Amino acid sequence: MNKYSDLMEKCIELAKQGAGQTSPNPMVGCVVLDTNGAEISTGYHKKYGEFHAERDALNKLENAKNCTLVVNLEPCCHHGKTPPCTDIIIEKGIKRVVYGMKDPNPVVSGKGIEILKKAGIEVIGPVLEKECQKINEIFIKNKTQNLPFVAIKTATTIDGKISTSKGNSKWITSGKARKKAKELRTYYDAILTSSSTVIADNPEMKHKIKIILDRTLKTDINSKIYQDGNIYVFCEKPQTYKINNIKYIKTPVTNDKLDTEFILKKLFELGIMSVFIEAGGVLNGSFLPYADKLYHFSAPKILSDNKGKTCFDGYNMTKISQCFQLNHEKTEIYPPDILNIYSINH
Repeated sequence: MNKYSDLMEKCIELAKQGAGQTSPNPMVGCVVLDTNGAEISTGYHKKYGEFHAERDALNKLENAKNCTLVVNLEPCCHHGKTPPCTDIIIEKGIKRVVYGMKDPNPVVSGKGIEILKKAGIEVIGPVLEKECQKINEIFIKNKTQNLPFVAIKTATTIDGKISTSKGNSKWITSGKARKKAKELRTYYDAILTSSSTVIADNPEMKHKIKIILDRTLKTDINSKIYQDGNIYVFCEKPQTYKINNIKYIKTPVTNDKLDTEFILKKLFELGIMSVFIEAGGVLNGSFLPYADKLYHFSAPKILSDNKGKTCFDGYNMTKISQCFQLNHEKTEIYPPDILNIYSINH
């Protein structure tokens, strides 16, 4: 392993402290070492609009001349909400910069490294590149595909049911698992659900941005979900009247359903960089071809209801070879339930 691997791991852990707060920016952590290799300062990007990690760490030092700076993402070299990080690195007299991965933003993408090299600074990297890419998977998709990152959360019995045939679903998982699900929401810019879920469960779904897919506007605006947050309703024929926190978006219909690709492109235009889907099997199924991550909670229960609802519907596949392929990332236990986290390749 590279001698800077442990320090890069620390940068990653520092970066994670900004989870859910930095969008549309990446999560970045930084460690500064003195000329003897001793750690003298750390920093991380706490919130969008505030200082980037490098500036956060270097502002704490009166003297950083000939020091080494370790950061999980290539330092930026453009003016945004804050000045370029390359500027302060050069101004402070940093001798060496160790980076985890190049910035996928076309505005940077190697330019920051070149600026540092031209200033006579030694640049080392990438270090723990895959790990650094993983924590900023949302940012990478945003910058390389101009689309929001899509995560789906499901909770089922071990025979794959999300409710009985009569629609009863409370509660499949335990309080600990449900608490974790609420935490997961905070990592994403918006939460997305369907009219069917709103009508069946009347969920509150606390979040600053909520997206409801309601083709024929059959949900009641007095439902709990409409009571707070900024809400976008995708529908075929929008309401003409205005409600303060609700914006209706006219959406084309494809195969008798709201057009998923249109919805995702529109969300990106609105500045929504990631969505967390909590819905029934039909909507989950329609978004599966576009999803990047799946959080699957499994409860040690067997429903044994042949007509019970499943977490993914809509595909009449006849061969195992047609299955969507998932890549297992990790397993977490929230007794008595299990959370498996998967990435999805398309």
